[in-house]
Amino acid sequence: MSGRLVVVGGGQAAFALVAKLRALKDERPVTIVASEASLPYQRPPLSKKYLLREMTLDRLLYRPETWYSEHDIDIRLSTTVTRIDRGQKHVTLSDGSVLGYETLAFATGATPRRLPASIGGDLAGVYVVRDFKDADLLAEEMQPGRRALVVGGGYIGLEAAAIARTCGMDVTVIEMADRILQRVASAATSAIVRGVHRSRGVDIREGMGLHRLIGDNGRVTAAELADGSTIAVDVVIVGIGIIANDALAHEAGLETANGIIVDSYGRTSDPAIFAMGDCAVLPWQGMRIRLESVQNAVDQAEAIAAVLAGSSEPYDPKPWFWSDQYDVKLQIAGFGLGHDETLVRPGQREGSVSVWYFRQGKFIAVDAINDAKAYVTGKKLLEAGITPDRAKLADPDTDLKSLLA
Repeated sequence: MSGRLVVVGGGQAAFALVAKLRALKDERPVTIVASEASLPYQRPPLSKKYLLREMTLDRLLYRPETWYSEHDIDIRLSTTVTRIDRGQKHVTLSDGSVLGYETLAFATGATPRRLPASIGGDLAGVYVVRDFKDADLLAEEMQPGRRALVVGGGYIGLEAAAIARTCGMDVTVIEMADRILQRVASAATSAIVRGVHRSRGVDIREGMGLHRLIGDNGRVTAAELADGSTIAVDVVIVGIGIIANDALAHEAGLETANGIIVDSYGRTSDPAIFAMGDCAVLPWQGMRIRLESVQNAVDQAEAIAAVLAGSSEPYDPKPWFWSDQYDVKLQIAGFGLGHDETLVRPGQREGSVSVWYFRQGKFIAVDAINDAKAYVTGKKLLEAGITPDRAKLADPDTDLKSLLA
């Protein structure tokens, strides 16, 4: 048995790390320090089924409370780490206690960017969705006929827009960039998703910033947009990105850059300290990136667990993502960063389509819209390092499986 592992954070990555450690028969003492009052739970449904009240919090829990005691995992809820002493290898907790460690792991995730108070971001009726409490508050606002403004046309904002529209709200989305999903998807994918929302009555305004929110008695009632126009609103949902929770690591003298910098094994600049998930900046194909996804949080955490248990295998990310909007499922394999060409391929079913990304002639990612076959094939091509024949891929009569030959 090795010395204690202290995990800072109680989300997806924290749970995946300790669960994998125990699955690998690693019996070292483990303490999870979780700032939330709840046991670790799934976050993706918060902005979907949980917000629609189709799921309850107990169904989101990864494991019940008994699982932690049965696996000798000390979990401290509603508690934070306030200071790290790397020399003495101990942490100070918010309750004043001190906890020694042999290994420390950051799974602190990220925090949603909020609108500044100077433009009305502190008014009642303005929301972000990061935890179940945020979703609980927002769920009370989702009433038919009310007017919702979504600030930000990324995946989080668009998923929120879809839920609000499903609830019968009048929805306006504003995106400061030239198009929705500009940071994360091709123009072709943006056009497809834009069409999905507009066909359902969502007012999408691209290249449009927010000047300020207007309130009455502390409650938001309207929004003045960058073009000088004003729209009446009852609820504002903010989806303008996240900031890695790296302040504690930075204060401890670890190397950070909008995230905690780690190597291929998840180690920080201190070999006794690891970081994973949304808070980690990791090496990938000659770049340093943060992968904001559940898949990366799980895969990286499990790879680090294997390292702690004695493996010498580095973590080689195989990115994939998904987004559910209305009855549309967008599945993404690979990472389209830096693409210089796309190919749009119609699917075999009505409403299915895929967008294939290339960089300097090499296949790097696929966005599959209601097209599971394209997603699965693209994922297999990426894992095998195969760039498909462009002419065959463009031909809708080509059996996608033949591209794997």
